[in-house]
Amino acid sequence: MLKSRKLSLGVAPVVCLAASWLAAPSLLAAAPPRPNILHIHADDHRADGLGALGNPLLKTPHLDEIVRRGMVFTHCYTQGSMIGAVCLPSRTMMLTGRTLFRIPGKTAASETPTPLPSALKAAGYETFHAGKSGNEYRAGIEAFDHNLIFDDRTVELRSTSSQRHADAAIEFLKQRDAKSPFYMYLAPPVPHDPRVAPEEFMRLYDPEKVPLPAAFLPMHPWNNGDMAVRDERLAPWPRTPEDTRRQIAEYYACISCLDHHAGRIFATLKELGQLDHTIIVFTGDNGLSLGEHGLFGKQNLYEFGGMHVPLVVAGPGVRPGRSDALVYLLDLFPTFCELAGTGVPESVEGRSLASILTGRGDQVRDALYTAYQDNQRAVRDQRWKLIRYPLVDKTQLFDLQADPHELNNLADQSEHAAKVAEMMALLAREQQRYDDLAPLKVEHPEPAAWTPPTDRQKDKTAKPRSRKKAKA
Repeated sequence: MLKSRKLSLGVAPVVCLAASWLAAPSLLAAAPPRPNILHIHADDHRADGLGALGNPLLKTPHLDEIVRRGMVFTHCYTQGSMIGAVCLPSRTMMLTGRTLFRIPGKTAASETPTPLPSALKAAGYETFHAGKSGNEYRAGIEAFDHNLIFDDRTVELRSTSSQRHADAAIEFLKQRDAKSPFYMYLAPPVPHDPRVAPEEFMRLYDPEKVPLPAAFLPMHPWNNGDMAVRDERLAPWPRTPEDTRRQIAEYYACISCLDHHAGRIFATLKELGQLDHTIIVFTGDNGLSLGEHGLFGKQNLYEFGGMHVPLVVAGPGVRPGRSDALVYLLDLFPTFCELAGTGVPESVEGRSLASILTGRGDQVRDALYTAYQDNQRAVRDQRWKLIRYPLVDKTQLFDLQADPHELNNLADQSEHAAKVAEMMALLAREQQRYDDLAPLKVEHPEPAAWTPPTDRQKDKTAKPRSRKKAKA
């Protein structure tokens, strides 16, 4: 078992590590037959959650360097969730390459899908995982050669989580036999709450100077079907500017701490002569609302909400740039297999992104569908997005090119009736494609109005009638 080493923290070394990246040889050198793969998978990490991903307030020099050197997928999503803990199905989809309604436990199929680490081990990779306890696909995690589980649920442990995960990764890199390539799945539980980091990172962000999101609202305009889930109870109703800014500042501090320790791992790869032979991937398991539309959780389908995640890939053979391809996290399974030069198991449904990474293609699908429980469904193409709330009979249509923050709902405007019908038909087709049986209309919709709970108990009025009482 690898032992964790406690290292001193400081903001100054962050700048030094960033400089070491700038001095490193190009990551785009000719790819070896089987490159290493380092996959950093953050928890509750928004698609705009790095400085180089469009948030200049965030101080993330090391991951920003990955962005500058690599391919950024601006439209990457986890497909959805039937439970409030979106991370569990998200990670299960990623580690199996299966879509939402065909992951283990959601299908009657008898076959057990091949987990990602098993596919890479068959290609000669040494596999390593370090991550949180719970909310992981157990069979997938147990398939790793090295599997370290950290219980970081307390505030005290969470503040040093990024450091301890990096310590374990660095020790593995220094002790292993470099004759074989490695696949490292590093999944610390940050910036998920409780959002705490060492004081030097907390001081980086003054809540009074943090701007509110463009789509900030005190309350969501109607009952979205899971209004009082645990995540939503982390903020008062109505949402206040002061609390929202405080939560955002704490969220940013956790990201800067993660970036600092990611930089330590990158520096170790450089020291070991492995940096040029390693493909580095940065993702999040799901997104998070931080006051947008009056929400604070990941149990929604907005762009700055639950299913939209970052995806950045840099390394040997990867062309730098940005891709607007519509992709899922589950596409990483076949992508890693292709980069590793091994076959893709028949159980995998994802589509390899290797052609985009190497400049041989630019798209893998024409539409992208997301789902949450029985109460929210969405579909988007390169421009238009429709969100349907069947249990309260509400629909939203957004022109994402003109309105990226989804401020103007066009669904009720007569001039957009044809587009609504077109997108509803597309949504129905995508549901059928993925074996989603939830109705898009119900016979007796619930009232859309909602009143926040006044006690700490689960608010029953936040969940409209279930599918069992719905008419298909």
